[in-house]
Amino acid sequence: MNRTLLGGLVGFVLVLASAGVGFLVRDRVGPPPTVAAVTRPSAGALQADSLQAAFVGVAQQLRPAVVNIGTLSRARRPTPPPPGSDDPFFHDFFKQFFGSEPPAPKGPGGPGQRPEFRLPSMGSGVIIDKRGLILTNFHVIKGADEILVRLADKREYRGKVMGVDPKTDLAVVRFESDHELRVAALGDSDALRVGEWAIAIGNPFGLDQTVTVGVISATGRSDVGVATYENFIQTDASINPGNSGGPLINLKGEVVGVNTAIVAAGQGIGFAIPINMVKRVVDQLVEKGKVVRGWLGVALQPLSKELVQTLGLPGAEGALVASTIPDSPAAKAGLQQGDVVLSYDKTPVEDSHHLQRLVAETRVGKTVTLEVWRKKQKVTLATTVAEVPEDRTARPDRPLKSN
Repeated sequence: MNRTLLGGLVGFVLVLASAGVGFLVRDRVGPPPTVAAVTRPSAGALQADSLQAAFVGVAQQLRPAVVNIGTLSRARRPTPPPPGSDDPFFHDFFKQFFGSEPPAPKGPGGPGQRPEFRLPSMGSGVIIDKRGLILTNFHVIKGADEILVRLADKREYRGKVMGVDPKTDLAVVRFESDHELRVAALGDSDALRVGEWAIAIGNPFGLDQTVTVGVISATGRSDVGVATYENFIQTDASINPGNSGGPLINLKGEVVGVNTAIVAAGQGIGFAIPINMVKRVVDQLVEKGKVVRGWLGVALQPLSKELVQTLGLPGAEGALVASTIPDSPAAKAGLQQGDVVLSYDKTPVEDSHHLQRLVAETRVGKTVTLEVWRKKQKVTLATTVAEVPEDRTARPDRPLKSN
């Protein structure tokens, strides 16, 4: 009995001793390392990183293809000099773009002479050809006596106008480069969807290579009052004075429009010329120096709800004929006042502006068919598209403003 008790006590003492040694060793060596929990980024974070990388990639790819365009126009103005000519920003602009202070106005050179001033302007452009072809707005270089092209790397060159098209507010400028140029890829504006991301790069207020981001707010905007042929992309990507002529870009890094105008009284309302329209104009400017457009010789009127009901139209789409010019293709085809053009060469006509663009983009000499709504019946007419006459009495096919 005593041996059993003694053995139990000895065993208990050994267990306690072992435990003590274990705790002592743990205290000296330290606690066992713990495995940190692996935190994986959420799906939202991954998408944000991917989107951010796309924006950065587009900016890095396209900024070298975007240029600043500075212009000087000589004008005679009465004394005193124009307001703001003594402003430091005015002088800084000259130094930045032309390397010198603005010259003082010249005194009268004879009877009736007025002092001459050199008036600066600025805008943006995008390189579309390795030969040094720059796409910009007509209003950016309108009346310019000197054009200075500044690249993203600060190199500067004198520019020369190759061709202009005031009716779409487009121009092509060329400069002679001494190195290989980054050229922007042109996309497909017809494939744009409202809500897509849009990136604008330009020179707002002289701030070089500014990148802004927004979305495609709408397509097919007309009646903006900027050009004869309007089919604008609307965007809320920030566009300011100096952005004109710069590119509107999609997330693929393709130019889908040329930034042209803003609504001064609004915020986040900018307009760009669709690149598909630009392509057709630029090809002719480069090849011929001018744009040849189709013409029917018809004045068009928008369709109101009242007119749709009165004419018994099957839908609200189409272009109402207000009048035709004598001996024009429209008159020769038998088009009459009060007719509604429903389709043009098998393309459904949305409105008067749409028909105007369709005719203008048609090759001169092509025979087209018109589906017309007349006296509550459909009539098919054929006509041959002519070139827009040079004289002002026979103006391009145009929509008339509705009251």
